[in-house]
Amino acid sequence: MLTTSREAARLAERQMSWKPRVAPFYISFGIIFAFSVWAYVPNPTPLGWAITILWGMPVFGVLIGFQGVLMVRRRLRQVDRMTPAVPVEDDFLIVLVPTIGRHDTYPALERSVLSYVEHLPPYFPWMRVDILTEEGCAAAEKIDELAGRHPLIRVVTVPKAYQTPNGTKFKARANHYSHELRIEEGEAEDDVWVLHMDDDTGVGPDTAAAVAQFVNRQRRAGDDAKHMAQGILTYPRENAVSTFTWLADAIRPADDIARFRAMTGTGTPIAGVHGELLIVRSSVEATIGWDFGPKTIVEDAQMALNFCQRYPGRSDWFNGRCYGASPAGIKDFLKQRERWAWGLVALCFNKTIPLRYRLFIGMGMVSWVLGPLQHVGLVLLVAWFTGTWNTSPVTQSVVLVWSINFAYVIWTYWEGLRLNVVASANHRRKWWEPMVVVACIPLFSFLEGWGGLRGLIKFLKREENKFVVIAKPA
Repeated sequence: MLTTSREAARLAERQMSWKPRVAPFYISFGIIFAFSVWAYVPNPTPLGWAITILWGMPVFGVLIGFQGVLMVRRRLRQVDRMTPAVPVEDDFLIVLVPTIGRHDTYPALERSVLSYVEHLPPYFPWMRVDILTEEGCAAAEKIDELAGRHPLIRVVTVPKAYQTPNGTKFKARANHYSHELRIEEGEAEDDVWVLHMDDDTGVGPDTAAAVAQFVNRQRRAGDDAKHMAQGILTYPRENAVSTFTWLADAIRPADDIARFRAMTGTGTPIAGVHGELLIVRSSVEATIGWDFGPKTIVEDAQMALNFCQRYPGRSDWFNGRCYGASPAGIKDFLKQRERWAWGLVALCFNKTIPLRYRLFIGMGMVSWVLGPLQHVGLVLLVAWFTGTWNTSPVTQSVVLVWSINFAYVIWTYWEGLRLNVVASANHRRKWWEPMVVVACIPLFSFLEGWGGLRGLIKFLKREENKFVVIAKPA
């Protein structure tokens, strides 16, 4: 394997040996199910009906997520039969990195961009990194200096006067400008790929190998080739400012190997995609664009649903990682979740997209924005006020559904923490981390739900859309 340093080689080796573990799910399920059956008392009260519905809702998404985990395990068992990663000879790769260009986001941008020019060229002899900035951004001089440090980097500046036909704003506007520029420069071709990255998300040699393996596989596939693929977003501990938010974000890489693997990996990304480690064929992106209108603040998810309509069955998933950074604090964590929820709720009501493509995200959003009402603390508070201490479901059969849901939540944080640790320079879990991440699940769940509820409130109040960019840890 092509690598650039001993540490990079060790990282690539760790990633290749990783396989998702399902034992924590089975153990958690067994304990929760046994206790719930033992403690069950029929509960036909209003509280019993409420928690039966609220705690049972996520089961459909949970089953799909667990299917994705099993698919990952099956693919990794077949890795010896896959063609090894080799340099891409014919295709051209454009790494697109939009940035708001503030001084507090620049250090993470520099870290990320330098990782692209270090790790990608050995596998992509034909490539370029486009830093996408706004005219007059605060860190423009630093970004220009960064581009001058390597011939593969160029700065693409979006003019202040630029407007899309549909009046799109924020990151989607910048992406659309870049999309139009590629068309103008003759780069909207089948053999040109756009790798979308966030300005705080770097790559490693394992990332380059996985992306190259995917691109080469599509050239061999002929008419059955895929046009889009998504990898795994991880959070190395050395990129974290806050240990608390780093632990809270353990759920995100687990979601990538579960729900996103099951949906995007089977060809139709109805769960959406996220904006980093997303590779799209340039000719295909040119037919969709990013001009989704002024209310769009989750452009990646909307792009995925538009892709579903035009190219059903043509997306994939690959076992490659990128390396991001968790929010610097709880305030930024909530802002981030609020923006996602606000945009996704709006997307659920976007009638330009057929209902069958919005339905899965809609079901997930119902569960998310009702998160505070599902919280065990609130349930116990209501029980105390009403004097009804029985928190069993209406019927005992629901205990099975509850146990699956609760065990899956424990698994996401447990396995997500493991993924983040494997991606870290210090790749051994500290003895207390698994226990703390599981113990803090009620708090993490409350914060996730509170952020989602705030996003729903913003949508219902019809507030002006805002694309909040949080500070990016270096």
